[in-house]
Amino acid sequence: MSFTLRTDKLIPDWMRTYSRSDFGGDLAAGITVGVVLIPQGMAYALLAGVSPVYGLYASLIPLLVYSLFGTSRHLAVGIVAIDSLIVAAGVAAMAPSSAAEALSLTILLALMVGIIQIVMGLLRFGFVVNLLSRPVITGFTSAAALIIGMSQLKYLLGVDLERSLNIFTLLAQAGTKIAQLHTPSLVIGLGGIVLLVLARKRFPRLPGPLIVVVLSALAVVSLNLESRGVSLVGEIPSGLPSPDVPVWSLETIRGLFPTAVTLSLIQFVGVISLGKLFAARHGYRIQPSRELITLGGMNAVGSLFQSIPVSGSFSRSAVNERAGARTPVSNAVAALLVAGVLLFLTPLFAWLPIPVFASIIMVSAFGLIDVDEVRYLLRTKAMDGVIAMLTFLATLILGIHQGILTGIGLSVVAVMYRISRPNIAVLGLLPETRSFRDITNYPDARTFDNVVVLRVDASFSFANADHVRDRIIQKARKDQASAVIIDASTMNDLDSTALAMLEDTYRILRAANIRLLVSGAHQSVIDVMQASGLWNEMGAESFFLSPWRALNDVLTAAGRRSELTRLSHE
Repeated sequence: MSFTLRTDKLIPDWMRTYSRSDFGGDLAAGITVGVVLIPQGMAYALLAGVSPVYGLYASLIPLLVYSLFGTSRHLAVGIVAIDSLIVAAGVAAMAPSSAAEALSLTILLALMVGIIQIVMGLLRFGFVVNLLSRPVITGFTSAAALIIGMSQLKYLLGVDLERSLNIFTLLAQAGTKIAQLHTPSLVIGLGGIVLLVLARKRFPRLPGPLIVVVLSALAVVSLNLESRGVSLVGEIPSGLPSPDVPVWSLETIRGLFPTAVTLSLIQFVGVISLGKLFAARHGYRIQPSRELITLGGMNAVGSLFQSIPVSGSFSRSAVNERAGARTPVSNAVAALLVAGVLLFLTPLFAWLPIPVFASIIMVSAFGLIDVDEVRYLLRTKAMDGVIAMLTFLATLILGIHQGILTGIGLSVVAVMYRISRPNIAVLGLLPETRSFRDITNYPDARTFDNVVVLRVDASFSFANADHVRDRIIQKARKDQASAVIIDASTMNDLDSTALAMLEDTYRILRAANIRLLVSGAHQSVIDVMQASGLWNEMGAESFFLSPWRALNDVLTAAGRRSELTRLSHE
């Protein structure tokens, strides 16, 4: 029985009900995505700093792994532009001495990313991606898109530029070498950009990248552009990749580890965001922990077959959905198409001009710049908009990893600031009810002389302990209160610092002959108070189930019970 249960967990929900009609949709979508994936995969491999063929290798085993274990029915996986940029930055930081060493580091990075993701998934550590908030992702993605686009200037202009991920350096270099501009390369690149933009806007169902690649190859052959200095892909080995274990050492693992962690989180955010988007649109559910493990399996197993890091692609997933995908099997169809190309069509790739890949990368990258999203963040939550813009600037100026860390740091600081200064609402009693509401939002709510009812709109913690204590004491003194009632219904936990604050508040108020009463506290909070001795010090008579009961006790003791009776009949 237990074995059966474990087996059931390995089988995705969609697989139990798979039908012939599902395969028809997956077949059409897989072919369509595969046609787009082939030129994109080759282009993004160049962006990652490796030969174009490794973009095709990355489109084989990882796609088969996802087709077996993935839970999103519309996600198209494979090599992605932003991932390639992060890979290029991480490998360049290791200062490889040759292209072979850079390739070895890139494949090792895929293995490391896969292992990290699998471990995170097994330990259910997927929550850590919450560090990459929406503003951080928005700012980082837009900056990365600019860096990706500018990194292709050397191929677009046909000039020799030093490898750099600093757009200011790239622009300065390009400016100094504008006189060396290679016109045929520029014409091919700009022509590719124009055709891709037109195809995206006017004919979105057409495989724009494939059309551009084919036309550029025809131009190279018919106009003999190779003799005019246009860089070509050249010979690509035919056949499928052979299995091999990446070469590693403790030194290289230590050097690549920050990049591997960054890439693991970025990839998971992308996959889950896309997965949830399509799941909500089509009425099914994805399993985040399983997606993280599957993503790790794609990278780890793929690396054993010479794959570079892969994740989920937004553009190809949209194509996948439009083409009628029903399940992840569409990824397997795309992988089989790529395998067929590797086995039979690689001689044709020799005539593909490098500038056309630059156009594919640039159009794809610049499409990721989302100005409307930044405007939305500024309009709805100004601080989030500021974080997005600062993350954008930090990524451009400081670098990829530094930009992400800056964004995370800013998000944490913003959260801590909000927690440290929570809203402390003054509550009043609604006439003819026993409900208390914030008097700012409910003008009809009634307050009582010399009695203050407060609610802290956050859990008590070390972050806000001093602020909460000072505000409670200030309010009690300002209103010349004889009693302060705290509505603790929002208090889900109480750490040692907040507990000390509460003890301090109680003693200060008691010295001023002001009662402190706590209402609506959760049992977990009461347990902490009892364990610390604060419950006994305050006395059981200071704790009530609701603010109404606490107020009733205070007014009754003061001979003012009639005030409640009168209000209840108004």
